[in-house]
Amino acid sequence: MRILITGGAGFIASHLAEALPEGGHRVYALDDLSTGSIDNIAHLKGHPNFHYTIDTVFNDPLVAEMVDRADVIFHLAAAVGVNLIVERPVHTIETNVHGTEVILRHAAKKKKLVFIASTSEVYGKSAKVPFNEETDLVMGATTRHRWAYACSKALDEFLALAYWKETRQPVIVMRFFNTVGPRQTGQYGMVVPTFVRQALNNEPITVFGDGTQQRSFTYVGDVVGALLKLMVTPSAIGEVFNVGNTEEVTIRGLAERIKERTGSTSEIVTIPYDQAYEAGFEDMPRRVPDLAKIHKAIGYAPKVKLDEIIDRVVAEKRSYAGAGRSIT
Repeated sequence: MRILITGGAGFIASHLAEALPEGGHRVYALDDLSTGSIDNIAHLKGHPNFHYTIDTVFNDPLVAEMVDRADVIFHLAAAVGVNLIVERPVHTIETNVHGTEVILRHAAKKKKLVFIASTSEVYGKSAKVPFNEETDLVMGATTRHRWAYACSKALDEFLALAYWKETRQPVIVMRFFNTVGPRQTGQYGMVVPTFVRQALNNEPITVFGDGTQQRSFTYVGDVVGALLKLMVTPSAIGEVFNVGNTEEVTIRGLAERIKERTGSTSEIVTIPYDQAYEAGFEDMPRRVPDLAKIHKAIGYAPKVKLDEIIDRVVAEKRSYAGAGRSIT
């Protein structure tokens, strides 16, 4: 099949772009490199089944052409990362909502299957944990810019499912929980690569908030495996799926494990949210998925445990240092 990946030079997208040609699929990646990196796909440039275009998803004529020649579209282009969301809420909303609208409008002309990348952030402040796909979404006040990302991705979901309801445009919505692995940087606030970089440099490991907030981390390879299976599962069309891992850890506990596994001498320090981000910043105290639906659909069960995820990220960052590259 011919596969279009928007945001194709991003973290998850680059791993998907790596896996698809090995299955005989032809990949067309589109990315404006605003948060993605050409380094993520440099090793794919010589592959006969991989092609990339540096441009934006807002280029309507280009997107129309790329969607027209694709069989399946993975729409992964988005504004991501807490730092970016807090600092640039207008960019966040416009990028996420308008980009999705452009993709769906063109895909609907010939009913091309579209995967919509959503997020566990849409569950907001809901206390009904673990989150399942029918859990009510509980957002914070519109005066808290932190919720701009969650609301924009929820609107992406509503729009995609509305296309399915009204026009039978095939869509599958993926709610990604914290996804981690090689090629992810801490540039936009991603916690694991940030902690690993700090630990390897023996710098203070900075825990935002009090560190008691609980998260579950999923290896990017497990996520890609789920996408590949859902792509060939007709019963998944028109549905929303959590993709994540149920192994929980506090952020303080994560810092301690990374310090231990790197042999670091770093001090672990806590920084209040209003100093790390902005006054009145609100966070989700616990974020863990219910995976029953995706397990029933494709037999999904994450394979890589947190310690192994950490070890793989550490190995990559150490290889950077050994090659004279900066650790990000």
